Amino acid sequence: MKSHRKVVAAAAALVTVAALTGCAAGGGSNGKVELRVATFPPGADAAAYTAFETQEAQFEKLNPGIDIVGVEYEWKGPTFAVQLAGGSLPDVFTVPFTDAKTLLENGQLMDVTKEMDALGYTDKFNPIILDAVTDKDGNKFGFPRQAYAMGLHYNRDLFTQAGLDPDSPPTTWDEVRQDAKIIAEKTGKAGYAQMTKGNTGGWQLTAGTVAHGGRTQTDNGDGTYTSTINNDGTKADLQFLHDARWEDNSMGSNFLLDWGGINQEFAAGNIGMYTSGSDVYTALVRDFGMKPEQYGLTVVPTDGADPGTLGGGDIAVMSPAIDDQTKAAGVKWIDWYYMQKLLNETAAKADAKALSDSDQAVGTPVLPVLDQATYEESQKWIAEYVNVPVDQMKPFFDNIFSQTPVAEPKGHTQEIYALLDAVVQKVLTDKNADIDALLTQADKDAQALLDS
Repeated sequence: MKSHRKVVAAAAALVTVAALTGCAAGGGSNGKVELRVATFPPGADAAAYTAFETQEAQFEKLNPGIDIVGVEYEWKGPTFAVQLAGGSLPDVFTVPFTDAKTLLENGQLMDVTKEMDALGYTDKFNPIILDAVTDKDGNKFGFPRQAYAMGLHYNRDLFTQAGLDPDSPPTTWDEVRQDAKIIAEKTGKAGYAQMTKGNTGGWQLTAGTVAHGGRTQTDNGDGTYTSTINNDGTKADLQFLHDARWEDNSMGSNFLLDWGGINQEFAAGNIGMYTSGSDVYTALVRDFGMKPEQYGLTVVPTDGADPGTLGGGDIAVMSPAIDDQTKAAGVKWIDWYYMQKLLNETAAKADAKALSDSDQAVGTPVLPVLDQATYEESQKWIAEYVNVPVDQMKPFFDNIFSQTPVAEPKGHTQEIYALLDAVVQKVLTDKNADIDALLTQADKDAQALLDS
C-alpha cells in the first residue's frame, strides 16, 4: 500500500541528518511539495492504514501539487523534546494542549493566525480550548483538533466473570475499590490499574486529584503559577491507590505502565478498570486489538468539595523551520484532514465513510473543540456511519455533561507530571510510603520548576 511504503521511507529518512536539520525544502523529486504528516503510533493495524490510504488519495486528488508522506508518530513526553530539537518530527504533527503554551512561547511552533482567519472559523472554536494555542498578543499557533474528558474504562468480560453487572459500572470510588477487589479475587486479573511512568503517572494523579475535589496548581493570572499538589484531593487519590494495592491486592503486579502499556494490558483482558481519556476506544480496538464487545465506558467518580473531570486534547501544529510552500501545504492538510470533518457535512460524511469502510471507529466519545451547536449538527451528519458500541458507553454519555470540566494545569505541565510519576510509583511499591512527606517534597520541587 502507498501509505505503508511511505511510512517505511519516511522512517528510513529519519536517520539521515541532512534530512532532519535546517528548513524543509518543500519540493519533491516529482516537482510536487512533499508534506510529511503524522499518522498512527507504531503497531497500528493494516485497516488503519487502509483508511488513511483512502483519505490520502482523496486529498491528493483535490491537491495534485502536494505529495503526502505518512510518518508513524506517537507523542511521548520524555522523548518529544529530543525529537523536536533533532528535527525528526513530521512537518505536520500533534501535541497535547498541555505542551502548546510552552512550545509557542519558546518559538517552536509555526504562527498560523492569518491562515486560520482566512479559513473563516477562528470564532467557531471553543474559546477555552483555543486559548491553549494563543499567545498574549492573540496570535494562534495551531488548530485544536480533538478533546476528551477523563473516563473510567472497564472490561465487560471481566465484570461478567466476576459476577458483576457490566451494565451497572461503579459510580463512587468505594464501589470502584469493591468491584476491583471482586474482579481480582474471581478472575486473578488486576481489578484496577494505574499509569505510572512516562509522565502518565502524574497525568492520572492530577485527574484523580480533580475527581476528588482538589487542584494541583493555581494560575495567578499574571503569568505565574503556584503549586498546590499537597491538597486533600491528591491525598485521597493516593490513599485510594495505596489501599487498593496493599489492603485489597487488586492492582496486579505491574506498576510500571505508561499509556501504551496499560492499553495493551487492558485490551488483552488483564485489567478490569483504569482511567484515561474518553477517546481511547479507537486506539484500543485499532492499535491494541481489543474486541469491541469487551469494552465499557463510564464517567470517573467524583467526590470532595469541588470535584470535576480533567479534560485535555491535542492540537495539529507545524514546525517554524519549514518553508512557505510546505507551510501552505500543511495548512491545507490540517484544514482538510482534521477540521473540515467537524465543519462541513460532505467532508464529515466522507471521513466517516472512509473510516467505516475500513472498520475504523466512528462515534468515539469526545468533547467538542468547536461550539456546541456545530458539534451537535456534525453528529447528525455521521449518524449512519457510527459503528462503536454506543450502548456500552451509555453510562458515560448519560453523565459526562453533568460533570464540571477542568483543564490541565498550564505551568511546566509535563515536567511536573514527570516528578509525580515517582510519587505514584512509591505509593504502589512501598506499603509504608509517607504520602504527606511525598506531597510536601513534590510541592517544593514543582514550585522550583514554576519559579525557574
